[in-house]
Amino acid sequence: MATITVPLSLYVHLPWCVRKCPYCDFNSYTAPRSIPARRYVDALLVDLEAEAARAAGRTPVSVFFGGGTPSLIPPAEIGRLIAAIREHFGVGEDVEVTLEANPGTVECGDPAALLAAGVNRLSIGAQSFAADKLLALGRIHSVADIARTVAAARRAGFADINLDLMYGLPGQDVAAALADIDAAAALEPSHISWYQLTLEPNTVFHARPPAGIPDEDTLAAIEERGRARLAGLGFERYEVSAYARDGRRCRHNLNYWTFGDYLAVGAGAHGKISTAGRVWRYAKPAHPLAYMERIERGAPAADLHPVSAKELLFEFVLNGLRLTEGFDTALFCAHTGLSAGDLEDRLAAEVDRGLIGRSPDGRWHATTLGQRFLDDLVADFLPDAAGALCTAGRGGLVFQGERASNSF
Repeated sequence: MATITVPLSLYVHLPWCVRKCPYCDFNSYTAPRSIPARRYVDALLVDLEAEAARAAGRTPVSVFFGGGTPSLIPPAEIGRLIAAIREHFGVGEDVEVTLEANPGTVECGDPAALLAAGVNRLSIGAQSFAADKLLALGRIHSVADIARTVAAARRAGFADINLDLMYGLPGQDVAAALADIDAAAALEPSHISWYQLTLEPNTVFHARPPAGIPDEDTLAAIEERGRARLAGLGFERYEVSAYARDGRRCRHNLNYWTFGDYLAVGAGAHGKISTAGRVWRYAKPAHPLAYMERIERGAPAADLHPVSAKELLFEFVLNGLRLTEGFDTALFCAHTGLSAGDLEDRLAAEVDRGLIGRSPDGRWHATTLGQRFLDDLVADFLPDAAGALCTAGRGGLVFQGERASNSF
């Protein structure tokens, strides 16, 4: 078997939320009165052992607990998972271990206990610092909860904190969007994920769009002014919606965007794994009950499906062009197994259209025009028979049509 050079990450899905947000299309479920945390984590531990066998001795460069709201799971159970990850994969203390949390006592839990369990990076879903916007988004935390949660995380010892922040909100203008950025930066996070509200299929907002969504001209002005404001505040934009301070780029997401491999553990988690000469995808059962029952009866949690050359090209470009620095041809060849000609022949037409450029060091990147129309640009790389392919999402590429209804 050929030597594997593709880096590896581990994604663990914890699917419950206090309440499903109307814009959310992730595989998440309103929590029952009592979350079956122990039973679910027991299933995850079995799944982890199987994924370790799939890794065949490769060590993850990062671990990400996504959801849902992972911080609803007791820190002791998170600690059990991290201990098993260290045992099965041999990860060290320096591995980035991110856990998503929401502001508020209930939704964030105990940051000190999470740090003691082995989490070293918190990603906090602030979304906005305007009370009316939080209400419009269906969020259950207050503006004051955000500051309290960040302060508690700092007191606990977290040095690496991301804040999720949305723009393009109902009734939002440029000044309001910039005020959100200023309020987030004032809390001194090491990272801000600043992304546009989109009306995704299978969401409440898609079925009943909220009034007052900003028009295209306002969105363009928000993006231009917002990016400049973040840069002025010391946040380096390294991906379409990711801004880091002091070099604190998210290692886990960088692995997705550079088309690394990732193992999938948990309900609805999607994985990608490279073996000699092939790239494979797989997904776990979406509903947590179906997932637990399948694990408990000893059935394989997922089947591998090969990714075709055309799909590989599309998926690589979909991710790689999100990076402001772009990618080089050598990375494409190493992470897809395809030839340089497979990529460069397809890029030539986009260069002629002014949507893709090439830097002096040979890296391909979306031009300013290409970034503005990035969705249209990557769509040009869709395979001819692109039925239900995939879109970028938590846990890597999320295949359409596999999201379950919001019930447990």
